[in-house]
Amino acid sequence: MKLIALGHNQPRWVVDGTQEYAKRFPPEWAFELIELKPEKRTPSKSIAGVLADEAERIRQQLPRQTLVIALDERGDQLTTRELSARLAEWSRESPAATFLIGSADGLDADLKKSAQHRLALSKLTLPHGMARVLLIEQLYRAVSLLVDHPYHRD
Repeated sequence: MKLIALGHNQPRWVVDGTQEYAKRFPPEWAFELIELKPEKRTPSKSIAGVLADEAERIRQQLPRQTLVIALDERGDQLTTRELSARLAEWSRESPAATFLIGSADGLDADLKKSAQHRLALSKLTLPHGMARVLLIEQLYRAVSLLVDHPYHRD
């Protein structure tokens, strides 16, 4: 399982949270974070152009035969148990799943359209670092249900 996230130089709490949850994943559900630097915003380049350039760099990082799940505020909102069931389903569909978190302006529309699934963490607007830590924690929590680890409590 991979997470490709646009954003670098995250605050220490984001780095610590990411590392803490990433190391907890069992070997059969190994987790990898790929962090990409966002494109520079310039007056001569439109937001759509910036997002298109970021999308191209994201596509270069996608493993072959991966299921792409884009984080999108209009995506499906799931409970932890529903996410766990989806992870199990997705693992039967594809040898890998890759989650995408865009930059400050989100993800390119074509990239979101091409993703097999779209997932919303909340209806709230979240800072990217918080979204990253929240997603990794929820993925770990969902995996813990699949491997019968007592981390999750209803």
